[in-house]
Amino acid sequence: METAIFGNTGEKLSRIGLGCFSMSGAYGSADDTESIATIHRAIDLGVTLLDTSASYGQGHNHRLIGQALKGGKRDKVFIHSKTGTIRTNDGSSVAQGSGTPDRLRQICETSLKNLGIETLDAFCLSRVDPTVPIEESVGAMVRLVEDGKTRFIGLSEAAPGTLRRAMKIHALVSLQYEYSLWTRDVEGGHLDACDELGLGLMAYAPLGYGFLAGTVGGRDALEQGDTRHKFPRFSDDNAAANRERVAAIRKVADTHDATPAQICIAWVLAQGGNVFPIPGCKRRTHLEENLKALEIALTAEDLTALDAAFPPGAAAGDRYPPDGMVRVNL
Repeated sequence: METAIFGNTGEKLSRIGLGCFSMSGAYGSADDTESIATIHRAIDLGVTLLDTSASYGQGHNHRLIGQALKGGKRDKVFIHSKTGTIRTNDGSSVAQGSGTPDRLRQICETSLKNLGIETLDAFCLSRVDPTVPIEESVGAMVRLVEDGKTRFIGLSEAAPGTLRRAMKIHALVSLQYEYSLWTRDVEGGHLDACDELGLGLMAYAPLGYGFLAGTVGGRDALEQGDTRHKFPRFSDDNAAANRERVAAIRKVADTHDATPAQICIAWVLAQGGNVFPIPGCKRRTHLEENLKALEIALTAEDLTALDAAFPPGAAAGDRYPPDGMVRVNL
């Protein structure tokens, strides 16, 4: 397993982490037994970075991971856990009120209880709360560090300027942000800020929620309740346009005797040593496929071809619906 120093923690973590969101029903049904076997297999193969959230399955994800780590496996992984945002009665989520000191403490303590552990490795604010100064939210997270409830803190989907303001209060270790061939927003200043501040960039959804891997072609292929039904890029018109670009990934994959998923992850890995892709999966077969991306060395010609097919802003449709887009890059 290839490793790199994760942000300013001083710790070497696996360059590819495991995103656990899909294990709690986000993208269709999941099987707890297979999910736990996937976590165990990941550990066996050298994966040391697990990404989760208090909001995944309303605590199910944490309880699942806690069960998987019994028997001496806790010390083998770095648990990065996000706060989630407030859920409204209609099932939507809002950032307003999600970053208050009282809520952050409550979420952290509930996360520890569900995971069955004493200390998180990293506690991450899922979305910047527009009603609470970032200095106040980070200050509350610092108190959790002081109380031994988390070792490190980070932010997700935060703007570069917000990262710099937060760092004046306390050192962050990472920024989590969507990053893939069809979502290259971080190239507009976030990557530079991470380099400047010494942060790791946790790149979630490197496979474009499965679309770039060619495993999902549009909404018709999704189970009822799959969260991707809400994503504009999966609508019929946008999916048709985006599907044409995916052909370029397949072409590169064929030259390496690889899968499109492996090419997508290899491309993210090639963006810098402080970039840690965290593809989500709930099956061992997909995990093993993803990890083989470490064996792929993309050529300059490959990178040029992929950049030509997916220049920044080329994807048809926003990555989130309007209520989701207003909560990112704050």
